[in-house]
Amino acid sequence: MNKGSRFQTIPLRDVPFPSPKSNGDTYRPVVMVVDDESSIADTLSEILSRSGYAAVTAYDGDTALETALLMPPEMLITDVVLPGMSGIDLAITIKRIFPDCKIILFSGQASTADLLAAANRDGHQFVLLNKPVHPADLLARIADGLKHRRPQAIATN
Repeated sequence: MNKGSRFQTIPLRDVPFPSPKSNGDTYRPVVMVVDDESSIADTLSEILSRSGYAAVTAYDGDTALETALLMPPEMLITDVVLPGMSGIDLAITIKRIFPDCKIILFSGQASTADLLAAANRDGHQFVLLNKPVHPADLLARIADGLKHRRPQAIATN
C-alpha cells in the first residue's frame, strides 16, 4: 500500500498487456470508466488502453452520460458513490439508452449494498466488485463480459 492511500499500488509493468498488432483496423471495444477519484479513473483507463480497449474516462455521472451519448460504450465500469447522480442511477440510465451495454459497478464502501439491493428489487442485475480490485481481475471480468461482442456494422444506403 502507498502511504496515504488505502489502495494497493500495482506497477504498470505487472499488468498483462497484449502485444500490439500492426493492423490499424483492430477492433477496440469502448469501455467507459467513471470514478470521482481521478487517480483511480485515469489509472484504470490507462490500463484498459494498454490492454486493447478504447477507454473513455469521466469523473461524475452527468459528464459520463453526456460522453456516452457522443461515444456509446460497450461496457460501463463505474464507482457506485459519485457526486450528483449515483453510479447505480448512471448504470440504469445507460442501460435504458444502450440496452446491450455491459455494466460493472465497483465500490470501496460497504454502504453500497443497500443501493444495489434496491436496484436488484427493481429488476436491475449488476456485477459489483469491491475496491481495491486487482487490474488482472478487472481485465478478466471485462474480457468475459465482452467476449461475445463484435463491432456492429453501420448501415449504408
